[in-house]
Amino acid sequence: MSAEAVGRHMPRVVTLDDLTAMMAADDNHRYEISPEGVVSILPPPGYDHAIIATRLMVWLAQGGVPAEHIAQAVGLRIPGRDGGVGGRIPDLVVWSKAQADGVWLPVADVLLVIEIVSPGSEGVDTVTKRSEYAAAGIPQYWVVDQDSTQTVSMHRLEGNQYVTRATMPLAWVLNTRLDEHNLG
Repeated sequence: MSAEAVGRHMPRVVTLDDLTAMMAADDNHRYEISPEGVVSILPPPGYDHAIIATRLMVWLAQGGVPAEHIAQAVGLRIPGRDGGVGGRIPDLVVWSKAQADGVWLPVADVLLVIEIVSPGSEGVDTVTKRSEYAAAGIPQYWVVDQDSTQTVSMHRLEGNQYVTRATMPLAWVLNTRLDEHNLG
């Protein structure tokens, strides 16, 4: 089913269950919703995007993060400031402990969320999600640009907003230890 076909049958108020059903009917897109109810329909990530995610996942695992504490493209239940609930699908998530199976997991045990910026997702990844993840209390948020050096911007939660802790090429990050990032 195409995103266009799903859009014609969109309910007035979209829930996380609706998003789950839409994703099940459409293998070609990822669906997210902000806590305020704004639905985003995204194409699947490209090859370079997938390679960046794989490199980071291997680095995390080799650094000592247990495999069951790392996930690619899993849904997170994002609580909103006004009581709404959204659903975001970060490229990588690191938890402090293993999670129960589910489509939209809680953020309570999340240590780090990583978003890899794709063409067209710059604003959502660098502004919207940054604000939502901070409001949800996620301690660290990293953004990886797909520029020539694959620049990683590392943000740490201070109070209710993120502060940039470091910005460096992905190759440099992959030569650091996890404990340098409070992940080890």
